[in-house]
Formats: sequence, structure tokens, C-alpha cells
Amino acid sequence: MCGILAVFSKSTGEIRISKKYGKRLKTLRELAYRQSSCQRHRGPDHTGVTDWSDHGVVFVQERLRILGVEFGDQPFVSENGNVLLVCNGEIYNYLELSEVLAKRRGKYVPRSDSDIVLGLYEEFGTDILHMMTGMFGFALYDRTTRQIFVARDPIGIIPLYRGYDDEGNLWVCSEMKCLVDVCDKVEVFPPGTSLHGTIDNLKEERFYQPKWITEIPSTPADITSLREHLVAAVRSHLQCDVKLGALLSGGVDSSIIASVATKIMRERDPNYRLKTFSVGLENAPDFKYSRMVADYINSDHEEIVFKVEDGLDCIRDIIFHCETYDVTTVRCSIPMVLMARAIKSGGIKMILSGEGADEIFGGYLYFFNAPNHSEFHFELVKRVLALHYSDCLRANKAAMSWGIELRVPFLDTNFVNHAMDIAPQDKIPIAKRPLNGCTPRIEKQILRAAFSDNFLPDEVIWRQKEQFSDGVGYNWIDTIRQFASDRVSDADFANAAVTYPINTPSTKEAYYYRSIFEEIFPGDGYARTVMRWIPRADWGCPEDPSGRAQKVHSSTTQEE
Repeated sequence: MCGILAVFSKSTGEIRISKKYGKRLKTLRELAYRQSSCQRHRGPDHTGVTDWSDHGVVFVQERLRILGVEFGDQPFVSENGNVLLVCNGEIYNYLELSEVLAKRRGKYVPRSDSDIVLGLYEEFGTDILHMMTGMFGFALYDRTTRQIFVARDPIGIIPLYRGYDDEGNLWVCSEMKCLVDVCDKVEVFPPGTSLHGTIDNLKEERFYQPKWITEIPSTPADITSLREHLVAAVRSHLQCDVKLGALLSGGVDSSIIASVATKIMRERDPNYRLKTFSVGLENAPDFKYSRMVADYINSDHEEIVFKVEDGLDCIRDIIFHCETYDVTTVRCSIPMVLMARAIKSGGIKMILSGEGADEIFGGYLYFFNAPNHSEFHFELVKRVLALHYSDCLRANKAAMSWGIELRVPFLDTNFVNHAMDIAPQDKIPIAKRPLNGCTPRIEKQILRAAFSDNFLPDEVIWRQKEQFSDGVGYNWIDTIRQFASDRVSDADFANAAVTYPINTPSTKEAYYYRSIFEEIFPGDGYARTVMRWIPRADWGCPEDPSGRAQKVHSSTTQEE
């Protein structure tokens, strides 16, 4: 995991630098290095720069050493010196792909998992994205053909942005803050998409287009197969050369991941104890259940307790690091950043987490309001395709703000495709008792059923969904909402549509976050990179994203 930055200039030889920098910067390399420093927290272990000024290309990597610790520093240059690569992420099937390349070449030893991208490109060109399983964002340049090749993983687990400066140079980077003061035109690089061609003729293509995006699936749920697919995903995500741990909120998603990881690690070491972490205010609702799971799986568990004041102090830092003004993302990111700092202090560099399950299985409580199976499924699709604006963005950037890699097995591409191909009638929750007298369903029932045998205590496996920002302590949302609202005047809020015509804030809390974002990331281009996470108002749901705002909170398993 790391932070990457790539600049592709339209000019070669003597690189033109925007006049706004005057005499302070003489070369594109200097500018690229300076701008990449904005994301240096992502890679505290090494900064690498490769400058092909004769081609107008500069690559920078801020590295966090996780796999291939000794030989994996980037940018990578091919053996023949013609291909340059920077890659952020993990390619989980790189060992299998290395065998493919070894058979073709006679010998192939990758410098790290990311190095496989360069090797595959040399053998197969740009037709390689369907071969890789993992989370990634990369930029590649081939000087023999002047070919640019940029791509982002199918779900958008890894952040990636692109921008154009006033000289027409293309900038690609892991965090948007690298583009401030350089690019006026800024965009989120779409997940599951590639960009390739020369600087004057770039073609964008979507390489990830499963049928479930446009069609309602009809495959019945098979809980045995579902369990096997998730276990395989967790197994692949455990490849690591450094100390690892797992987040454990006490909710069903993170608890399943921690339990499965423990079972897999004990195949090699029966006495293995996974390091697990939970966060919250004192006496937070989640602590009761995270302790229960930790005892059940015998993990080495640590509770990280924060005070409300600690969270309020770092609102601006969170908006800077997570690059968003979305209300639910800000609320959730603060406890996560505080937890990441504590985890890093203990020497952990990689953690597993349970993000993605709610989007795949319909775990948010507002899904109880879905009017039919079709709308339920396409709301799942909408949520999965927007993960890079919300949970993936929060999880990656909050953890990486302290140089910690976070992995999300639920978003393994093979698992996502398997789970999203399950018929929606086997996923949809039902709040009222069916007429046939069957037991009422709870959200994510098939996932819970798949891991109900010797993985977790029943009290956890059948626990109702508690959103992260609620589970850390109900007082957290109540206080931050009031704190933010108190800092916005009635007059300013009344003028919100004029001040912020793009994604106009609908509450004073939202206005406060937006005003901070605008100070850090000025301009409409940056504002458009944010998507607000709100439940479906047309389903009769309240706008506030807290699960506590939904009518079924704490009562979904009771007959109405």
C-alpha cells in the first residue's frame, strides 16, 4: 500500500511549468515531489521518484512496506528500461500470475505483488485487468510506444484521482490534495475503469461490467457456497510480511472476518491469537459485543476509548485526510482515525475490516423500507457502485492517515460477484411477520446463517445492524451534530444555496463540514468529487444517515 503520483506532460525535453510558480520551481520533478508530499503519510517508509524528462513523465511513490519489503520500493522500471510503473494496492493472486509469467519466460521472480502489473503488461499489453484479483490504482508508461496506462480496481477500494493543469498536463494521484494549487479540473477516477493511449489520444474503457449491474439475478442462496467464497477471500487477504490485526466492532461483519481469519491462521499455529481492536466512547454499545467476540475467538483484544472532545478537535483534520464533506463519512471517520493512530503506535501495519457487507447484502436498516425485490436489488447495485465515495474512501484514507493498510475481504471481486448474483428475494429483510407464520427475517440473514455454526456467539451473529458512528456511542452523533450546528449562523444557512450551489447542504451540520472542505479544497471541481450518503427519501426514510433514525432500529426481530 502506498500513495502514488504520476505526471504526463504534453511537452517533452524542456518541461513547461505553469507561470504561477515563477522562479520557485525549475523542473516538473521538483513540482511533482512537492505535490506528492501532501500524501506522504500514506507511505512513511520510503519516497521514490523517477524522472523521464525527455518524455515529460515523472512518477512518485510514497511507500508503506507490506509485501516484498526488501525489494518492492517503487517506481518500478522494467529490465529493458522501457516501462515505468507506480502501483498502490495489493494484487492478491500475484503468486499464481507469477507462475504464468515464469512458464512464458522460463524464469520470473516478482519484486513485490505490484510488480506483477509490469510483468503482465510486457507479456499481454493492456488486456490484463481481468487477470488480476485485488485492490489497486496504478499508472504505467511505455517509452517505446509513448503509451499511458492507468487503471483502478473494480470497486474502488483504492482511491485514485486525475486532474489537468493549465498547461494540459495529466496528473494522476492517490489523494486529491496533491492537485490543489496545480489543477483546476479535478475528477474522481472511476472504479473498474482504465485509461490508455498517448497523451493526445487517451481512451477510457470500463473493464468491470458484471451482469448484476443491469439485471436482476435469480440464483438461489447457497449458504455453504457463500461461506466458502468468503473464507477464500479472507485467506487471500492474509498475505503479509508485517504484523497484522483486525478491526472488531462487535457487529456481525467485522466479527465474521476476525473469526475466519483466526481459524485460518490457526491452521499453521494452533496457539495463534489475532490482534483485534475496537473503538468507542466509554461504555459504548459496541464494546459489550466486541468483548464477547474476542473472548469467543480468544483474540488479543484492545479497546481504544476516546472522549467526545478528542473527536471534535480533529474535525478539520478528518476533512483534510478523507477529502469529503459527506455527513455520515465525517461522523464515522473521526473514531476510525483515532483508532488508527493507536493501532500504529503498537507496530501494526495491516488490518482487516468488514466494510462492504451492508452494501452487498442490504444491511442498512433503511432497506426494510424497500417496496419490492427489484428496487431492493438496484439499491444494492447503487450502493456497491458508490462505495468509493463512502465506506471505501473512509476506510482507506482514515487508516492511511497513519500509514496503516486496511484490507476488506467482503469486497474481494470474486466474492462480490458471487454475493451480488444471489436472488434479491433471498436477501431482502422483512419487518413484519409473514402470513405463513415463518420467523421474521433480519437484515443480512443469509450471511448470518452461513456463519452461525461455531464461528460466533448467537448473541452476536443475530445482533441487529448498528452503524459504526452509532455503535461507538450514541452521544457521539448527538454531540457532533450540535457542535457543528452551533458554528453556523441562521443567516449563513439561509443563504446555503447561493454559497454552495453544488450539493447544497440541507442541515447546519452539513454546512459546517462543507465550509471547512471549501477552505482546503477551493473550487467547484473539488466539490463535485463528493457524493452524499443519505437513505431513500422516496421510500419514506428520514434523511439523517444514522441507523437510529430508522423506525426499525432495535425492533426488527419483533412482530409488529
